[in-house]
Amino acid sequence: MRIAQVSPLFESVPPRLYGGTERVVAFLTDELVRLGHEVTLFASGDSETQARLVPVWPNALRLDATCRDPLAPHVLMLEEVAQRAQEFDVIHFHISQFHLPVVRRLPVAHVTTMHGRLDMPELAPLFAEFHDVPLVSISDAQRDPLPEAGWIETIPHGLPVDLLEFDPGPGKYLAFLGRIAREKRVDRAIAIATALGQRLRIAAKVDPADRDYFEHEIRPLLDNPLVDFIGEINEQEKGAFLGQATALLFPIDWPEPFGLVMIEALACGVPVVAFRGGSVPEVIDDGVTGFIVDSVEDAIAATQNVHHLDRYRCREVFERRFNVTRMAQHHVALYEQLLERRSSGHALTGVV
Repeated sequence: MRIAQVSPLFESVPPRLYGGTERVVAFLTDELVRLGHEVTLFASGDSETQARLVPVWPNALRLDATCRDPLAPHVLMLEEVAQRAQEFDVIHFHISQFHLPVVRRLPVAHVTTMHGRLDMPELAPLFAEFHDVPLVSISDAQRDPLPEAGWIETIPHGLPVDLLEFDPGPGKYLAFLGRIAREKRVDRAIAIATALGQRLRIAAKVDPADRDYFEHEIRPLLDNPLVDFIGEINEQEKGAFLGQATALLFPIDWPEPFGLVMIEALACGVPVVAFRGGSVPEVIDDGVTGFIVDSVEDAIAATQNVHHLDRYRCREVFERRFNVTRMAQHHVALYEQLLERRSSGHALTGVV
């Protein structure tokens, strides 16, 4: 099958540092190649892939200080995809809603995975208009704000089974991994660790949009002697950081679309203490691979009991439910459905 993957240009594929969407695109693209498909990746020129790379822009935009208008490279990429559309059997977009007016006019099958939060009110009329565009969700919960959108499938993320090594534990500290943002609630993680008298290591990036929040609300909390803020880490550092943790704290305060860090922790055998929200109940098996809580008090109690959870079971669940081969095969089956429906003249919208 001739497949095009269209990635955001903000990060390389895979990202040098933080970046969920581009990391998933990297895993999916390489696995599709391994499965024998002819794959083309539209991405930044500093990407590394087993597919044929179309380098739409020289470097990832987040790390390119010379780019002042991130929309311009994406417009160029979209035009490149449209001009070359007939080279492919199916085109898979990962660039949010930017391309919607174009895909209706493409002469080939297409699908769009939505990777982010969808509870912004301005999205409802947009996806009501484009209800005929086939969409993939990364969790069932992600769909809730837009029930009338063109959902056709939910495909959870997957990771290569050899990406992160299993660590039998028991761990040396509590971990927080991701980015510093109000909805991620690293302040809750600090409160939990402080109440327990346990060390907390925070590996997180700070986006420009969150800099003021970090400086005024989070930085003062980092003076706590139990807290070690190490900043943004790369893929090579992530395994040791997670594997040596007693538990991953995931104290979110928003409708999490998926939460890639949760399955990264499980891959290392590390249980997750997560606040209920969005995809969390779809990823974490409460009492098996972690605990799902509703308050800081619940989280404190749960974290005291993570040593009762089986780290080998966490790894087994990861390998069974969240491996990249399962994710890629699920996509291939969907692509085949898209091609079959297109050849028969039937829309796929509404199939789940």
